[in-house]
Amino acid sequence: MEIFIKISQFLLSLSILVLLHELGHFMFAKLFKTKVEKFYLFFNPWFSIFKYKKGDTEYGLGWLPIGGYCKIAGMIDESMDTNALKEPPQPWEFRSKPAWQRLLIISGGVIMNFLLALFLYSMVLFVWGKEYLPVKNATYGISADSLACQAGFRNGDMILSVDNKPVETFSDILHGLVLAEAKTVQVVRNAEKTEIEVPSWLIEKLIKSDKIAFISPRFPFIISDFVKNSAGKQAGLMTEDRIIGLNNDTVLFFDEFKTKIGTLKNQDATVKVLRGNDTVSVNVHVPESGLLGIYPAGLNRFFKTEKQTFTLWQSIPAGISEGFSTLGAYVSQFKLIFKHKGYESVGSFISFTRIFPNQWDWQAFFTLTAFLSIILAFMNILPIPALDGGFILFILYEVIMRRKPSDKFLEYAQMSGMMLLFGLLLYATFNDIVRFVIN
Repeated sequence: MEIFIKISQFLLSLSILVLLHELGHFMFAKLFKTKVEKFYLFFNPWFSIFKYKKGDTEYGLGWLPIGGYCKIAGMIDESMDTNALKEPPQPWEFRSKPAWQRLLIISGGVIMNFLLALFLYSMVLFVWGKEYLPVKNATYGISADSLACQAGFRNGDMILSVDNKPVETFSDILHGLVLAEAKTVQVVRNAEKTEIEVPSWLIEKLIKSDKIAFISPRFPFIISDFVKNSAGKQAGLMTEDRIIGLNNDTVLFFDEFKTKIGTLKNQDATVKVLRGNDTVSVNVHVPESGLLGIYPAGLNRFFKTEKQTFTLWQSIPAGISEGFSTLGAYVSQFKLIFKHKGYESVGSFISFTRIFPNQWDWQAFFTLTAFLSIILAFMNILPIPALDGGFILFILYEVIMRRKPSDKFLEYAQMSGMMLLFGLLLYATFNDIVRFVIN
């Protein structure tokens, strides 16, 4: 069921992004009286789920959800239909329009995606506000995963600063480590200030990781709910029990319990809990998964988060700022991918599906859709043939050199770009399959 919810959220998000991207091309084409032959959500090789024709345009829904399609007359696109180019240019064709109009028609998708992201960020801030955890309120310190421990962090460390610059929110820590390529992190450990030198290999491993938490706020383990057929519930654990021990070890935090219980697969264990004012021991059999099927209480139970609210008029500039900040951060990440060989772990649509939550959450959905819209806009503007940026590059060449590239050159460039993109898609899908098999 969780996989179905993830896929449903991703497909809805992708549909919105693709539809509005292609609508951007469509609107500018219509504005400049350019004929649009087809307008499709998703691709339709061999057959369409449905289609109908209105005026000069065939509208339809394809079955292959890897993009959309706005076929503009007189333009060499992914259809590779060049028959019309053998005839004299017609006034309603793309190739007959002045360069500035063609530039806007091609840029329409990117413009629409970026405007969508700014709108969504603004509306999320208006409806839900912005909630964050100040570092000073993470009173139990951090929970460090295996990679963070290799880098020198320890469970319970209290983060003070990154490169001696104070960090305000918990999310700023990872931002400083990755995007700012920090060299040191200052922490309080066992009541003493300690400086951690960030290893040179850390950023590369962080970029390549697909599910490593690295560091997160540390919190006690209070049971909030159980999964179906939970081994913990069947053994007698109850909601609101606070776990304080496992066998003969004192275990006060969720990360400690999760690590220790994973070493007891297919074994009997004793879980010690606080139940009201009583200390209770519960005997459990740990299944092969190493999980008892227990949900911990959320962070809001233990930490005081801060929330900033916005009026409608305040949310608009704040959303615009959020959009530009996200774009800047993504561009920085894109640079780091090549600097630290992050392309070796590039993911496909499978990776994008995994970032959506297991339960339907409209705030998370719209925030992630805004983020993906930024990515789609940025990736499409790259100067690669077959992408919008490739067409823009050739139009700018025409403006500067005062002559168009030949139709044959554009045809070969389009074909080469499509082969490159198809190869990247296969490579990214292969990476996702390998990660799925390994994990």
